[in-house]
Parts: sequence; C-alpha cells; structure tokens
Amino acid sequence: EPEEKKIALELLETEQAYVNRLHLLDQVFYKELMKEAKTGKTIPEEVVKMIFSNISSIYQFHAEFFLPELRKRMEDWNRNPRIGDVIQKLAPFLKMYGEYVKNFDKAVELITAWSEKSPPFQELIADIQKRKVCANLTLQHHMLEPVQRIPRYELLLKDYVRKLPPQSPDRGDAEKALEMIFMVAKHSNAAIAEMERLQNLWVVYQRLGLEDDIVDPSNELIKEGPIQKISTRNNSTSEKYLFLFNNMLLYCVPKVIQVGAEFQVHLRMDVEGMKVRELKDIEFPHTFLVSGKQRTLELQARSGEEMNAWIKAFQDAIDRKEKRSETFKTAVHGLETDTPAVKTEELGRRAPQWVRDNLVTMCMRCKEPFNAITRRRHHCRACGYVVCARCSDYKAELQYDGNRPNRVCQECYIFLTGHTVLEDREGKHKGILEKGAAEVSSRSLLCSSLQLLDKNGKGSTRGWFVIPQDDPLVLYIYAAPQDVRAHTSIPLLGYQVRDMPQSESRHLFQLAQSRQVFTFVADTEELKRRWMRAMARSAAGITHPEEEEE
Repeated sequence: EPEEKKIALELLETEQAYVNRLHLLDQVFYKELMKEAKTGKTIPEEVVKMIFSNISSIYQFHAEFFLPELRKRMEDWNRNPRIGDVIQKLAPFLKMYGEYVKNFDKAVELITAWSEKSPPFQELIADIQKRKVCANLTLQHHMLEPVQRIPRYELLLKDYVRKLPPQSPDRGDAEKALEMIFMVAKHSNAAIAEMERLQNLWVVYQRLGLEDDIVDPSNELIKEGPIQKISTRNNSTSEKYLFLFNNMLLYCVPKVIQVGAEFQVHLRMDVEGMKVRELKDIEFPHTFLVSGKQRTLELQARSGEEMNAWIKAFQDAIDRKEKRSETFKTAVHGLETDTPAVKTEELGRRAPQWVRDNLVTMCMRCKEPFNAITRRRHHCRACGYVVCARCSDYKAELQYDGNRPNRVCQECYIFLTGHTVLEDREGKHKGILEKGAAEVSSRSLLCSSLQLLDKNGKGSTRGWFVIPQDDPLVLYIYAAPQDVRAHTSIPLLGYQVRDMPQSESRHLFQLAQSRQVFTFVADTEELKRRWMRAMARSAAGITHPEEEEE
C-alpha cells in the first residue's frame, strides 16, 4: 500500500475508536447520570450538564458526519485517492471544542466534589467503569480524549502531507486542510485564554463596584493584594489594597460594609511615566516607592520576598508600557523619514502609504493599545495611519477615490471637511458605559426594549438593550432609549443562550454562565428569536458574517 494510504487508514481507524469513546461519554455516562439526576435526585441536573459541557454536539458531528464521510472516501480510494477536502469540511466545526476544553478542569473538579458529596453518584460512575466497554479506565481518562483529539489530527495530517508524492492530486487540499487545522487549534487556545481573562476581569470589576471609568475589557490584571501605606505625616501605617493593571494602578481601601463592592477606589495612577524603587528604611522594613504623575506612595510589604514580587510586577508593567510607546514612536519616525506621510496639501488627493499593522501596537492618534476583540486596527484612508475605531469614526470625501466617502481619522476629517468635532468626542475617551443609547442604537447589531427579571423571577425591570457594531461582544443596558449613559454592561463571550417555554404569554430566554443567570422577556416570539441569535453569535465570539458561515 502507498504510505499516504496507510496514514489515511490510520486516521479512519482512530476516528472509529474516537467515536466509540464519544458514544461512551454521551450515550452511557451522560445519559445514565442525567437519568439518575432526574429520578434519584442525588445530583442536580445542572451539575451533570456542566460536567459534560457540549459533548453531545461533538459526538453527533463525528458520528453522523465526519466518520461516515471519511469511511465513504476510503472505500472509494482507488478511484479518488484524497482526504484533504473532507478534512477541510471538518476544520470549521472544531471550533466547538473550545467550550469543552475550557470546561475540562472544572468538570474534573465537579466529579471529585460530587463523588464525595453523593455516594449514589460515585456508585453509578464506579458501576459504569467496571463494564467491559470502559476497558478498566476512569471517567476522567475517557473525558481527556476530546482534549487530545485536535493535536492528534494535526500530527496525522502532517505525516500524510509529508508522505504524499509531489504530483499527488490531494497535495493542494491536504496542505490547506493542515493549515486550517493548525489555525483552528491556535485560535481555539487563544479564545479560551481570552474568555478566561475576561471572566476573571469581570470578577475584579464586580469587587470594585463596576465604576464606569475603570471598566474596560482591554485591561489586563497583572497583580493584586494587600499592602501597608506609610503615612509621612504621622509616621504610621494603614492597610490598603492594590490592583495593578497593564495601564493603571488602583489604590483601594476595603469597605467596612461590603454591600455590592468589596473595595472603594481612592486613587487611580497611570502606569505611563511611573517609577518604582526599593527604599532602605530601618523603621519600616520591606518598603518601596511608587511615583507617578498623580501621586507618590510609600508602601510596605509583609516580607522581602513579597516586596520583590511587587517591584517586579510594577517594573514589568512600566517596561511594557514604554515598549508600546517606543513602537508608536518608531512607526511615526518611519513615516517621517523612510516613508514620508502624505503632505498636507496632498491629503485626500493621492492614496497614502499605509503603515503596516505589525509596526504598531497602539492607536497612532489616541495611543490606546490595540487588542483582538474590543479595539481593532483600522487605517485612515487619507494619511495611512493605523488607528482604532473610535479615532476613525469619521467619513470624508477623498479626491483620489472619485470623491467617495472614506473612513478617516479625526485630524484628517477636520482638515478635509473644515467641520469641528463636538467637545465630548475630542475630550477624554468615553468609559465603557458612557456611550449614548441613541448613538449606539443607530450603529447596532440589535437593539430593542426588553424586560430583565429579578433573581426570584417575580419582579422585572424594563430597559433599552443594545449590542453595538463597534463592540459586538458586549450587551449594554439603558434605562431609556435616549439615555446618554448605560447603567450596566454584560460581556457576552462564553455565555450560553437558553430557550425557555412560554409562560403566561411571556416570551422568555436566558443567558447563563456558571452560577450567573440573566432571564429576559421579549414582547414577541419573533423578537425573542432575534435576540437569541444575536447573543449566541456574540457568546461564540463571532464578530463578522463570514465567521458565522464557518
């Protein structure tokens, strides 16, 4: 047999074994544990669902689509010796593994915890594990199989491509399939990390009372912890709490009555321009100085080791901020020397040379750092700068493009049109909740009036709900359609959208993630379906129509 056919047969054999393992997880473990949860009441149904995540969808895809397609192709190998096109069909569906892999550690913890809490739960699992089909392996061992499957596809496909003859009709398709599998694995890991980062960040913001000028999904928490503040006035110390982000330090005090927020923010200091150094103080050991534009703080750690950890965290944040600034200066300097920017008198008359994306890590106008989800890169069609959506939210007619309106940055907009920009737009950047409802609604993926039920389901609050086009992974809630500020925002990434049966002519649906559940009421069934579709897209991280098609 040709070497490539042997590898293709190995892929088919391992896929058959994998589908058998998925059948065991979905049709045996999950089914029997769910039956026990419904009848025996020894474990909540929600816990069983959380343990097995979306295993049913994964099993259905492999058993009903991929395995039959692969089997059919291998039966027809002599006439059509290729598998690359079949694997290309598979690749987009592997995105569903992100949810399962992200949930794996939590699932193992739940199995351990409920085995201790509920003897019937433990006995049922032990009983299934004794069956011949389990091959003396534990539930946790079987659950690990989907986590390892995508790397297995990648290895087999690499081997397959390597063994293909140069003139093989499958070479092009197989190489493209390998690239798609590689990118899906890479993006899956990145999406999991980003989802976890946003979830952790949201927990921190809740502890801080969701103050709108600090809630920003692009922030990254570097370090947090208690610290002693040395008072230069009375030579004493008082306990404080620090949250160090990539762009700011929040200097907080624990609240005495912890209703809602756990901490109160006393001071916010920018990392830009900040300096940190150790202090040699005999009276107060393990102290260090943090000086910034807003204030200088003398802080005392509990040990030398803790002090060094804080100094390192501060220095890392400072270095990263300076590196971003240097990248920005280098990009601008490059424009001014090697590749001069369009001269003012030529602005709009000829196409500019675009600054390459990889040369810039922050907006070349407002200097805010870019990220893959909430602050994406755009190019000003007049000057060629790389700018964020907020700084390029303008249209001007450009002569070189037949006087058609094009996206331009604020500076070019003012020069080309002669229009002034409203004060609130050229002032400080708006916080995440400071977007006006009317402004956001005019450029939204979906907006309408909904009701949000209380946790007990008895009372409800009607508001104006919006998913903006320029922030498609966040749901904003306003008290009224013309409000200039949202009172709440919910990052949708990672949530599950659940349909609920109609109750007393009310059209209900839910957003759920771990123990956090929001229940909404739409005015019509059609509106409910539209919201469920929109939220599901955002929860899956889909921000463009082509991603949804995949």
